[in-house]
Amino acid sequence: MATAAEVGVEESHKTPKAHNTQQYRTDDRMDLTTFNLKPLNLLIFPDWSQPEELLYLELAAIIKSIVTHPDRHNLALLIYSTEISEDSELDAHLILSGILMDLCMAEDLDPSDEPEIILLENLTQNQWQNLVPQIQYRIRLNGENQQTIADSGADTIPVLEQAKLSEFILESQASRAIDFANTLYIQGRYEAAIKHYQKLLASQTGDVDLYFNFSQCWRNLNNIEEAIAILEEGIRNYPKAGQLHFELIKICQQNGRTKQAISNAEIAADILPDEYVFQLLKHLTLPIIYENTEEIQLYRHRFVIELETLIQQTSLTTPEDKINACCGLRSFTNFYLAYQAHNVVESQSKYANLVHQIMVANYPQWVEPRQMPPLPENGKIRVGYVSSYLHSYSGTLWLTGWLRYADPKKLEIYCYYTGNEPDLITEQFRQYSHIFRHIPHSLEAVCEQIIDDKLHILVFPEIGMDAPIIQIAALRLAPVQCSAWGHPVTSGLPTVDYFISSELMEPENAQLHYSETLVKLPNIGVSYPKPTVGELNNSRLDFDLREDAVIYLCCQAPFKYLPQYDFILAEIARRVPQAQFIFPRGELLRERLKRAFAAVNLDSEDYCVFRAIATRQEYIAMNFLADVFLDTFTWSGGNTSLEAIACNLPIVTCPGEFMRGLHAYSFLKMLAVTDTIAQNEEEYIDIAVKLGLDSEWRRDIAQRMSQRHDRLFDDRVCVTALEDFYQQIVRERL
Repeated sequence: MATAAEVGVEESHKTPKAHNTQQYRTDDRMDLTTFNLKPLNLLIFPDWSQPEELLYLELAAIIKSIVTHPDRHNLALLIYSTEISEDSELDAHLILSGILMDLCMAEDLDPSDEPEIILLENLTQNQWQNLVPQIQYRIRLNGENQQTIADSGADTIPVLEQAKLSEFILESQASRAIDFANTLYIQGRYEAAIKHYQKLLASQTGDVDLYFNFSQCWRNLNNIEEAIAILEEGIRNYPKAGQLHFELIKICQQNGRTKQAISNAEIAADILPDEYVFQLLKHLTLPIIYENTEEIQLYRHRFVIELETLIQQTSLTTPEDKINACCGLRSFTNFYLAYQAHNVVESQSKYANLVHQIMVANYPQWVEPRQMPPLPENGKIRVGYVSSYLHSYSGTLWLTGWLRYADPKKLEIYCYYTGNEPDLITEQFRQYSHIFRHIPHSLEAVCEQIIDDKLHILVFPEIGMDAPIIQIAALRLAPVQCSAWGHPVTSGLPTVDYFISSELMEPENAQLHYSETLVKLPNIGVSYPKPTVGELNNSRLDFDLREDAVIYLCCQAPFKYLPQYDFILAEIARRVPQAQFIFPRGELLRERLKRAFAAVNLDSEDYCVFRAIATRQEYIAMNFLADVFLDTFTWSGGNTSLEAIACNLPIVTCPGEFMRGLHAYSFLKMLAVTDTIAQNEEEYIDIAVKLGLDSEWRRDIAQRMSQRHDRLFDDRVCVTALEDFYQQIVRERL
């Protein structure tokens, strides 16, 4: 028996090393991770004062049941031995060693292949309080110390009779092993969980949750092939498990396997015809990234055709039809439609009208126009903001400024938080609200509360990001309903009256891009709080970057990078030999960039670094370490551009056709640092190259940015204009 070293106490016994027994005589510093606990942990309290032969026989019977069990690797037997008197000739180690040796010979066992047997000595009350919840059962002995059981608190542990031990282990071990593997998964110990899931599936068929959790382990370790394989195995065993079908479709789509995602959606729609979400996925799934411009056109056309088919096939005749369609909408958005770089107002409106019709069928009481409530005696307008992202999230951080600088004499602010990830930003929303309501994941409860609050105006900060919020926006809960540019695309909904945007971000023909009436607030339209960036505590080596490189930060989500612009990076690399492009989340672009760089006889692997950034602190460090921020064409960086400016990182941008392509442009206009705004692709390349090669110009740009932060951040002019707009539309409707 290999004896484990005690914590703070010298080892007092030496025993043979052929067996797997641990001894713990610990102090209050005991960490449960020092115990080699298993999925099933059993505890016994032998009466060490009874005759040795009786003690030996009883322990031998229990240990035999465990040692001979085929899944003994998932068992641990904990034995408390404190009661042995110092004058006694008994030695717990020697007794257990003898029992194990006898069993090895009798059962022809491999001595290295034994269960975990843990001796416990002198545990304090605090230590017992930590240990007892980890024990599933206490085995009742013929001779046991009842006083010790009571003192330790172990009398609360379920009791297992010896006679049923073997039978119980066989029956319960699988479920305990599953519970243990699931616990490892929840704790983020993915590799350990995988080993247990693999062992379980080698001997039995798992349940639906097991296959789902197992696939998530592989996915979190970025092994997509294994994640897909596990989901496919689960579906073979449970062909009607909608959860597995849905996850398989999404994991394929999110990893650039669009055709496979659509094929899987078609299969799921056939097997589960009543689950409307699979009809949505079958018809409307779009790529996250496109291989070429022809593919963009193909999927744009496909969306139009398939949307018409879906509309025609959607039945809202029976109560079941209505409920199924409504439930399906809760798990789907057409988020990727607007990343095809064209005016989506027509397609978006057709899809939004389908959503509206489904919500009308389910909630007819919440779709009729609402009379504007009279103003209270204090004259304050009741304005509500509803979002599932009232926490630290790029699509709503800007909203804190609207609330912080609101005039309390004019507005009474209501916030409705429908998500459930509260943090310090959530507390800011709570602080800046007159009424803050946290109603997570309950569409009906949110709607009822909004109606009861008799708002004058209801604002949706980012329609299109969260499926249930789209459903809520498709209803009429206030006389005036508005969308804002947390998601800078028209909602298309007939129930949203205004889109609140920015003067600097909208082109001349901007109203053509919206189904709502466009409202352009001064400047960038929001009062964005200046990001807290701290100081740099990292080096380039921490991110696998060369010290002598010119670092170009390419930090946008992969779906913002369209294939027709890949050549730009390759051309910059051709003209700046020391260039390195870092992509914190662009792994999906790797193959496309290989082709673009190869076209100019370069190897993209010599220039492109794909490295996930784990924390915001690391991301901010990357902004400090980089030399140039490369904005994306057609869909500009919003929050990312503002954080780059806070770090005084020069930004190269080219204004796009739509508001979503003008974010960085508008920020630089506010700063009056417009040197790096390009008018076309060629000029974009020239500016990026010059910034890379001319360090003095780069420093000048950074210095001018740093001196003008106050022009951009915490702008109150737009807040005043917003309040004027609120007052105007309320007066018009009273």
